[in-house]
Amino acid sequence: MASSRISATPLLWLIVLAAGLVLVINMGIRQSFGLFLNPISLDLGLGRESFALSMALQNLMWGLTAPAAGGLADKYGAGRVLTVGALCYVGGLLIMANAAGEASLLTAGVLIGLGVSGTGFTTVLGVVGRAAPEESRAKALGLASMGSAIGMFAALPYVHVLIDAYGWSWSLVLLALTAAIMAPLGWMLASGAGREAAGRAASTIAAGEQTIRAALTSAMPDRDFRLLSVGFFVCGFHIAFVATHLPAFVTDQGFSAETGMLALMIIGIGNIAGTYLFGQLGGRYEKRHLLVFLYAARAAVFLAFVLLPMTYYSLLAYSAVLGLLWLATVPLTSGLVADMFGPRWMSMLFGITLFSHQIGSFLGAWLGGYLYDIFQSYDIMWWISIALGLISAIVHGSIRQRRPAPAGQAAS
Repeated sequence: MASSRISATPLLWLIVLAAGLVLVINMGIRQSFGLFLNPISLDLGLGRESFALSMALQNLMWGLTAPAAGGLADKYGAGRVLTVGALCYVGGLLIMANAAGEASLLTAGVLIGLGVSGTGFTTVLGVVGRAAPEESRAKALGLASMGSAIGMFAALPYVHVLIDAYGWSWSLVLLALTAAIMAPLGWMLASGAGREAAGRAASTIAAGEQTIRAALTSAMPDRDFRLLSVGFFVCGFHIAFVATHLPAFVTDQGFSAETGMLALMIIGIGNIAGTYLFGQLGGRYEKRHLLVFLYAARAAVFLAFVLLPMTYYSLLAYSAVLGLLWLATVPLTSGLVADMFGPRWMSMLFGITLFSHQIGSFLGAWLGGYLYDIFQSYDIMWWISIALGLISAIVHGSIRQRRPAPAGQAAS
């Protein structure tokens, strides 16, 4: 009991704060890339598919390397992983700033994907999940995840002003300098994680000395873990499609570029509230039921985009509702991983589910550009997003929420 009380001291909230600040920068910059689609495509004389493919590769690389980044952070600590990730992020942004064609955009996408992986959810939420006692874990994960929501809200006007003032190339250079701040923040998080031992004691004792192999043997054949990963694929598809293509979709509807930026900002504001709200609700209600609601509600919002008249105010209303549903899936999904298998290898196991998420992100970003270039419309993508949202709601409703199995044993 004493160790549980220790883990709930201000040290836990220091770790949550450091993790949240890293996510502010990481996800803030990443969620602003949609503002670069039109200017980069026009200046380089490329179709939208080239930039969309760069964003898709970014998401795919994030997903491919997330399990490895999570496993390294679980075993050796988050500080080194965060620092290397920050350097990759900076390098990718600088290459994109000097892009002369599709090849440089694709190279930038790969490097930024590695950077997002090393400084993203799998690394920082694993630290938070191990630091927090079970009764506070959903709240701590929700608060840390709010960093991504705050980042999206803060980055959009910041990037919009930069593009207006300096153009897209110099804006990316300034964003690279911003991304560099994640390196010292990573060492702050590592310092907190090093002193986390007292707060982490209760969870590591509960998890025993489980090895990576035992954790994988427990999770990979598990029906519910596979269902959770399949459902998270849909989240990635939705997020990447909307974040990459919504500004262009809005201008296609006859609105200004500022309106597209405002729509994303409103999503960001709603995201702050939604991530906090569902993080809190995840400690009171079954997370799988909340996820069913989130995905079904997303399908309803996308249906409104297709069927209802699009006016300035209806666009902002749809964006506000979508914001409440945006990244509220993250604390619930990561919390379910910890609930099922314990927090010891949470970063690695959540990284595996995130790989599925990022395959969805690859398809959402790339397919949106590919289908637009063919049909000059996003209608098909909206209908695909509606169908996937309903499928994901059904999938999450089939998951059985339960306690983690003893170390080394497969969950039943």
